[in-house]
Amino acid sequence: MAKVEMYRKLIQEILIEYCQLLEDGSDEQTEVQTVFDTERDHYQLVHVGFHGKQRQYGCLFHADIKNGKIWIQHDSTDLGIGDQFLARGVPKDDIVLGYYTPAMRKFSEFAVA
Repeated sequence: MAKVEMYRKLIQEILIEYCQLLEDGSDEQTEVQTVFDTERDHYQLVHVGFHGKQRQYGCLFHADIKNGKIWIQHDSTDLGIGDQFLARGVPKDDIVLGYYTPAMRKFSEFAVA
């Protein structure tokens, strides 16, 4: 359970850092938000607002913690958030690239499930 608590804090820290980084480059009509569900272990980074008259909304990053592993469900950042987990000590076998099919995960350097 201590490992899961550590992963919860780590995901939140990284997403807050990226939120601040992305907000520095955004305009006044668009904001970047963190969404944390610590009871069910769902974590997201989303952008919401307007660019001129065009509505902007989307998920930039989504991770879950399942069975003691970090599952990256979506990553449309060019920042390599998965690499940030590695750099902060999360072993490769505790990171699952959930956006790959199970058959394709075995070709990644990360966990299959």
